[in-house]
Amino acid sequence: MAALIEVKDLKKEYVNDELVTPVLYGLDFKIEQGEFVAIMGPSGSGKSTLMHILGFLDTLTSGQFIFKGRDVSNLDDDELARIRNEEVGFVFQAFYLLPKTTVYDNIKLPLLYSKAKDQDKLIRDAVKAVSLEHRINNFSNQLSGGEKQRVAIARALVNNPSIIFADEPTGNLDSKSGNAIMEILERLNEQGHTIILVTHESDTAKHAKRIMKIADGLIVSDEVVKDRRRALDGGELQK
Repeated sequence: MAALIEVKDLKKEYVNDELVTPVLYGLDFKIEQGEFVAIMGPSGSGKSTLMHILGFLDTLTSGQFIFKGRDVSNLDDDELARIRNEEVGFVFQAFYLLPKTTVYDNIKLPLLYSKAKDQDKLIRDAVKAVSLEHRINNFSNQLSGGEKQRVAIARALVNNPSIIFADEPTGNLDSKSGNAIMEILERLNEQGHTIILVTHESDTAKHAKRIMKIADGLIVSDEVVKDRRRALDGGELQK
């Protein structure tokens, strides 16, 4: 069975006039269905660029990106958008919710281009997954930061994507709210969702099962997490 994601000699560079700026220098790795992987690195390491490529928000310069056994390295913008809408959910540090819009309608957004039936049930199931049933008719600007991030997770979930990307999902939250968000991501992973977490914080990365560290556009380590931090177990380190 093919890996969910396979990357071969992936390179990315940006060209501005005649100035070429390399960002990623020939990456090779696989991510299997159901993994919980943290991509970790300091600002400028290339981790966000890699997430954008894996999430069909950007394209590679050379190499191969194979998704579900299909080479998607050279797809046009329309095809990339279709795959992104059907296969990928995003959770960002800044939430990106529509203000003065209900929780229900924020979560509904990815379904505007979907042919899925019984969208009301999909929305309510996503709300239930993040335990926000009591807030479903509230406007997003009436919510706390932690609640806003839970709405963002529900919105990422509503299409039942193959992958959920969480880009610094606890960056704007206090430690209690951040731990609650990591608990939700852990639970979703245990239910079979593939989670790719992008972070520069080692404590946050330890919630994943595998940490891929990037520095200066290269993978410097890719290891299974031995002392995993589990929000589901009260935040204790588990051997």
